[in-house]
Amino acid sequence: MITTFYFILFLVSIVIVAILPWWLIYSYSNLIAKLLHGIIRYRVKVSRNNLRLAFPEKSEAELAAIEKKSYQNLADISVEALKGFTMRNSTIKERHKIVNPELLDYYYEKKQSVIGVTGHINNWEWGALSAGIQLKHHPVAIYKPLSNELIDWFIKWNRSIRGTELVPTGKTYETFQKNKNKPCIYLLVADQSPSKVAKAYWINFFNHETACIHGPEKYAKMYNYPVIYIDIKRVLRGYYTVELSVICDKPNQMNDGEITAAYMRKLEASIRKSPESWLWTHRRWKRKKPVEQKK
Repeated sequence: MITTFYFILFLVSIVIVAILPWWLIYSYSNLIAKLLHGIIRYRVKVSRNNLRLAFPEKSEAELAAIEKKSYQNLADISVEALKGFTMRNSTIKERHKIVNPELLDYYYEKKQSVIGVTGHINNWEWGALSAGIQLKHHPVAIYKPLSNELIDWFIKWNRSIRGTELVPTGKTYETFQKNKNKPCIYLLVADQSPSKVAKAYWINFFNHETACIHGPEKYAKMYNYPVIYIDIKRVLRGYYTVELSVICDKPNQMNDGEITAAYMRKLEASIRKSPESWLWTHRRWKRKKPVEQKK
């Protein structure tokens, strides 16, 4: 009963946002940002601590400015995600433009799949929409299913009509096996903290030893799929460009952890250019490297 109620509320929110003009949507986003940051204080302590760890050279005033803007970024992404369910394909291409899709043509002509990695920076949510419209490869987005099965089903259906297949993390291996003879681009938002620390790669990220998920590198080496970095930049409010670049062409020739380190370096460079565009509300440095791995 509760699941159905939240699903109906979710659909109503989509309908409301669908009929609102963009200027009004962003007025609403401004209110959400102030509510999250100034009243609810949603994970403000976590964000503040993360920013101090990442930018020890910045003053408190500079950090406060980034913090405030990061909540505006979070609010914008939230309303844009709702708007995305009803956006036309032409609007998606205009507002989330992949500037160099031809980079993947070489692999597509060889019928070779690739692994695309990005982070929680700017509007990564629209990536599951734009990839199916602008790329030749079949997009497969690996994601963590929502607890509400109805909302989860709706999101999977909505992404599928745009050409993107959403696959739960628990079916990752099965999906790679199933699509071995099909040129796919596997989309992974790979900057979250790993659940299995024992398998994590420990990478220097913002001058801190950071536990990083092993999945992208694991599957890249397992199938020898090239790894592509997906750099999402905000041009204007509600307008983004997506630039692709090759992290590695032959994963099997890379040392253990080298692919993950290269990805994290690119992600850190993206964040440093636009620090307010990353999600600082997650406790990114909550895990400590086990003593036995330090030896």
